[in-house]
Amino acid sequence: MQQLDITKLKYDRSGLIPAIVQDYATREVLMVAYMNQEAVEKTLTTLETWFWSRSRQKFWHKGESSGNVQKVREIYHDCDKDTLLVLVDQKGAACHEGYYSCFHYRINRDCTVEIVGEQQFDPDEVYGKISENKEQAKETVPTAGAGVLDELYGVILDRKEKMPEGAYTSYLFDKGLDKILKKVGEESAEVILAAKNKDKHELVKESADLLYHLLVMLAEQGVMPGEVFAELKQRRK
Repeated sequence: MQQLDITKLKYDRSGLIPAIVQDYATREVLMVAYMNQEAVEKTLTTLETWFWSRSRQKFWHKGESSGNVQKVREIYHDCDKDTLLVLVDQKGAACHEGYYSCFHYRINRDCTVEIVGEQQFDPDEVYGKISENKEQAKETVPTAGAGVLDELYGVILDRKEKMPEGAYTSYLFDKGLDKILKKVGEESAEVILAAKNKDKHELVKESADLLYHLLVMLAEQGVMPGEVFAELKQRRK
Protein backbone atom coordinates (compact mmCIF):
# COMPACT_ATOMS: atom_id res chain seq x y z
CA MET A 1 0.00 0.00 0.00
CA GLN A 2 1.06 3.58 -0.65
CA GLN A 3 0.19 6.70 1.33
CA LEU A 4 -1.71 9.18 -0.82
CA ASP A 5 -0.82 12.84 -0.54
CA ILE A 6 -4.02 14.53 -1.71
CA THR A 7 -2.06 17.64 -2.61
CA LYS A 8 -0.49 15.55 -5.39
CA LEU A 9 -3.79 14.93 -7.14
CA LYS A 10 -3.86 16.76 -10.47
CA TYR A 11 -6.19 19.69 -9.95
CA ASP A 12 -6.92 22.00 -12.87
CA ARG A 13 -5.90 25.67 -13.07
CA SER A 14 -8.85 26.56 -10.84
CA GLY A 15 -7.72 24.03 -8.25
CA LEU A 16 -10.53 21.61 -9.08
CA ILE A 17 -10.75 17.91 -9.89
CA PRO A 18 -13.85 16.22 -11.39
CA ALA A 19 -15.56 13.63 -9.21
CA ILE A 20 -17.81 10.96 -10.73
CA VAL A 21 -20.31 9.67 -8.17
CA GLN A 22 -21.68 6.13 -8.55
CA ASP A 23 -24.12 4.01 -6.60
CA TYR A 24 -22.02 1.54 -4.59
CA ALA A 25 -24.41 -1.39 -5.10
CA THR A 26 -25.58 -0.93 -8.71
CA ARG A 27 -22.68 1.13 -10.11
CA GLU A 28 -25.23 3.49 -11.68
CA VAL A 29 -23.65 6.88 -12.36
CA LEU A 30 -25.47 9.41 -10.20
CA MET A 31 -23.75 12.71 -10.91
CA VAL A 32 -20.54 14.51 -11.77
CA ALA A 33 -19.28 17.47 -9.76
CA TYR A 34 -16.02 19.14 -8.82
CA MET A 35 -13.91 19.07 -5.67
CA ASN A 36 -11.00 21.22 -4.61
CA GLN A 37 -8.42 19.99 -2.11
CA GLU A 38 -10.47 21.03 0.91
CA ALA A 39 -13.61 19.37 -0.47
CA VAL A 40 -11.60 16.15 -0.86
CA GLU A 41 -10.45 16.53 2.75
CA LYS A 42 -14.01 17.16 3.98
CA THR A 43 -15.27 14.14 2.06
CA LEU A 44 -12.60 11.88 3.54
CA THR A 45 -13.18 13.27 7.02
CA THR A 46 -16.97 13.12 7.14
CA LEU A 47 -17.48 10.19 4.74
CA GLU A 48 -20.18 12.24 3.05
CA THR A 49 -19.68 14.05 -0.26
CA TRP A 50 -18.58 17.69 -0.39
CA PHE A 51 -18.03 19.68 -3.57
CA TRP A 52 -17.01 23.12 -4.77
CA SER A 53 -19.67 25.01 -6.69
CA ARG A 54 -18.15 26.78 -9.67
CA SER A 55 -21.23 28.95 -10.15
CA ARG A 56 -21.68 29.99 -6.51
CA GLN A 57 -17.98 29.85 -5.63
CA LYS A 58 -18.60 28.07 -2.36
CA PHE A 59 -18.59 24.62 -0.76
CA TRP A 60 -21.73 22.53 -0.81
CA HIS A 61 -22.51 19.42 1.14
CA LYS A 62 -24.60 17.03 -0.94
CA GLY A 63 -28.01 16.67 0.71
CA GLU A 64 -27.67 19.72 2.99
CA SER A 65 -31.01 21.09 1.73
CA SER A 66 -32.87 17.97 0.61
CA GLY A 67 -31.56 15.51 3.19
CA ASN A 68 -30.51 13.20 0.34
CA VAL A 69 -26.96 12.73 1.55
CA GLN A 70 -24.37 10.43 0.02
CA LYS A 71 -22.55 8.09 2.40
CA VAL A 72 -19.11 7.39 0.97
CA ARG A 73 -18.12 3.74 0.70
CA GLU A 74 -15.02 3.91 -1.50
CA ILE A 75 -12.99 6.52 -3.38
CA TYR A 76 -10.67 5.92 -6.34
CA HIS A 77 -8.48 8.10 -8.51
CA ASP A 78 -7.60 7.24 -12.09
CA CYS A 79 -4.11 6.42 -13.39
CA ASP A 80 -3.44 10.09 -14.19
CA LYS A 81 -4.68 11.27 -10.78
CA ASP A 82 -6.88 13.88 -12.48
CA THR A 83 -10.33 12.34 -11.86
CA LEU A 84 -12.00 10.87 -8.79
CA LEU A 85 -14.54 8.05 -8.65
CA VAL A 86 -16.69 8.11 -5.51
CA LEU A 87 -18.86 5.10 -4.65
CA VAL A 88 -21.72 5.98 -2.32
CA ASP A 89 -24.87 4.80 -0.64
CA GLN A 90 -27.37 7.35 -1.91
CA LYS A 91 -30.22 8.41 0.34
CA GLY A 92 -33.28 9.38 -1.67
CA ALA A 93 -32.42 10.83 -5.08
CA ALA A 94 -29.16 12.38 -6.25
CA CYS A 95 -30.54 14.82 -8.81
CA HIS A 96 -31.91 18.20 -7.73
CA GLU A 97 -34.72 17.64 -10.25
CA GLY A 98 -35.96 14.76 -8.11
CA TYR A 99 -34.61 11.83 -10.13
CA TYR A 100 -32.32 9.16 -8.69
CA SER A 101 -29.54 9.97 -11.19
CA CYS A 102 -28.70 13.28 -12.83
CA PHE A 103 -28.28 11.30 -16.07
CA HIS A 104 -31.98 10.75 -16.76
CA TYR A 105 -32.10 12.44 -20.18
CA ARG A 106 -31.51 9.82 -22.87
CA ILE A 107 -30.44 11.03 -26.32
CA ASN A 108 -31.88 8.86 -29.08
CA ARG A 109 -30.38 8.26 -32.52
CA ASP A 110 -32.74 10.80 -34.08
CA CYS A 111 -31.53 13.35 -31.52
CA THR A 112 -34.80 13.34 -29.61
CA VAL A 113 -34.44 13.35 -25.85
CA GLU A 114 -36.59 11.42 -23.43
CA ILE A 115 -36.63 11.19 -19.66
CA VAL A 116 -35.95 7.76 -18.19
CA GLY A 117 -36.81 6.78 -14.66
CA GLU A 118 -39.40 8.16 -12.28
CA GLN A 119 -39.23 11.40 -10.35
CA GLN A 120 -38.85 10.58 -6.66
CA PHE A 121 -39.62 13.99 -5.22
CA ASP A 122 -40.96 17.40 -6.24
CA PRO A 123 -38.05 19.90 -6.23
CA ASP A 124 -40.37 22.83 -5.52
CA GLU A 125 -41.68 21.13 -2.43
CA VAL A 126 -38.27 20.06 -1.15
CA TYR A 127 -36.15 23.12 -1.89
CA GLY A 128 -38.91 25.72 -1.90
CA LYS A 129 -40.28 24.93 1.53
CA ILE A 130 -36.86 24.72 3.13
CA SER A 131 -35.87 28.13 1.80
CA GLU A 132 -39.22 29.81 2.48
CA ASN A 133 -40.18 28.27 5.80
CA LYS A 134 -37.53 29.05 8.41
CA GLU A 135 -39.29 27.15 11.16
CA GLN A 136 -39.33 23.98 9.11
CA ALA A 137 -35.66 24.48 8.27
CA LYS A 138 -34.87 24.70 11.95
CA GLU A 139 -36.67 21.41 12.58
CA THR A 140 -34.43 19.66 10.05
CA VAL A 141 -31.30 20.48 12.04
CA PRO A 142 -30.27 17.43 14.10
CA THR A 143 -29.38 17.87 17.74
CA ALA A 144 -26.36 16.30 19.35
CA GLY A 145 -24.68 16.53 22.73
CA ALA A 146 -21.04 16.90 23.75
CA GLY A 147 -20.78 13.10 23.68
CA VAL A 148 -20.26 13.30 19.93
CA LEU A 149 -16.84 14.87 20.65
CA ASP A 150 -15.80 11.83 22.66
CA GLU A 151 -17.08 9.59 19.87
CA LEU A 152 -15.14 11.55 17.25
CA TYR A 153 -12.02 11.53 19.43
CA GLY A 154 -12.26 7.74 19.63
CA VAL A 155 -12.35 7.54 15.84
CA ILE A 156 -9.33 9.86 15.62
CA LEU A 157 -7.36 7.68 18.06
CA ASP A 158 -8.25 4.60 16.01
CA ARG A 159 -7.00 6.32 12.84
CA LYS A 160 -3.81 7.32 14.66
CA GLU A 161 -3.16 3.73 15.70
CA LYS A 162 -4.11 1.94 12.49
CA MET A 163 -3.27 4.69 9.95
CA PRO A 164 -5.68 3.38 7.27
CA GLU A 165 -4.67 4.36 3.76
CA GLY A 166 -6.72 7.17 2.23
CA ALA A 167 -8.12 8.48 5.52
CA TYR A 168 -7.70 12.23 5.97
CA THR A 169 -6.92 11.80 9.67
CA SER A 170 -4.11 9.38 8.78
CA TYR A 171 -2.82 11.98 6.33
CA LEU A 172 -2.68 14.62 9.08
CA PHE A 173 -0.82 12.37 11.51
CA ASP A 174 1.57 11.31 8.77
CA LYS A 175 2.38 14.96 7.96
CA GLY A 176 2.97 15.73 11.63
CA LEU A 177 2.36 18.52 14.11
CA ASP A 178 3.18 21.46 11.85
CA LYS A 179 0.53 20.40 9.31
CA ILE A 180 -2.04 19.86 12.07
CA LEU A 181 -1.31 23.26 13.61
CA LYS A 182 -1.56 24.88 10.19
CA LYS A 183 -5.03 23.38 9.69
CA VAL A 184 -6.12 24.56 13.17
CA GLY A 185 -5.01 28.07 12.23
CA GLU A 186 -6.78 27.94 8.85
CA GLU A 187 -10.03 26.65 10.33
CA SER A 188 -9.89 29.29 13.09
CA ALA A 189 -9.67 31.96 10.40
CA GLU A 190 -12.63 30.43 8.55
CA VAL A 191 -14.71 30.54 11.75
CA ILE A 192 -13.82 34.19 12.25
CA LEU A 193 -14.77 35.05 8.66
CA ALA A 194 -18.09 33.20 8.92
CA ALA A 195 -18.94 35.05 12.14
CA LYS A 196 -17.85 38.37 10.69
CA ASN A 197 -20.08 37.77 7.66
CA LYS A 198 -22.96 36.76 9.95
CA ASP A 199 -23.36 33.55 7.92
CA LYS A 200 -24.88 31.12 10.41
CA HIS A 201 -24.79 28.14 8.05
CA GLU A 202 -21.10 28.60 7.29
CA LEU A 203 -20.35 29.31 10.96
CA VAL A 204 -21.81 25.95 11.98
CA LYS A 205 -19.84 24.07 9.31
CA GLU A 206 -16.56 25.87 9.94
CA SER A 207 -16.92 25.44 13.71
CA ALA A 208 -17.34 21.70 13.17
CA ASP A 209 -14.17 21.68 11.05
CA LEU A 210 -12.30 23.58 13.75
CA LEU A 211 -13.45 21.23 16.52
CA TYR A 212 -12.35 18.22 14.48
CA HIS A 213 -8.86 19.64 13.89
CA LEU A 214 -8.59 20.67 17.55
CA LEU A 215 -9.31 17.06 18.53
CA VAL A 216 -6.65 15.83 16.11
CA MET A 217 -4.20 18.26 17.72
CA LEU A 218 -5.14 17.03 21.20
CA ALA A 219 -4.68 13.42 20.10
CA GLU A 220 -1.27 14.23 18.63
CA GLN A 221 -0.29 15.78 21.97
CA GLY A 222 -1.74 12.97 24.07
CA VAL A 223 -4.44 15.15 25.65
CA MET A 224 -7.89 13.69 26.32
CA PRO A 225 -11.01 15.85 25.76
CA GLY A 226 -12.00 15.00 29.34
CA GLU A 227 -8.98 16.93 30.58
CA VAL A 228 -10.23 20.05 28.80
CA PHE A 229 -13.77 19.51 30.12
CA ALA A 230 -12.37 19.11 33.64
CA GLU A 231 -10.48 22.39 33.29
CA LEU A 232 -13.67 24.15 32.17
CA LYS A 233 -15.57 22.68 35.09
CA GLN A 234 -12.82 23.78 37.49
CA ARG A 235 -13.06 27.32 36.19
CA ARG A 236 -16.77 27.45 36.99
CA LYS A 237 -15.82 27.31 40.67
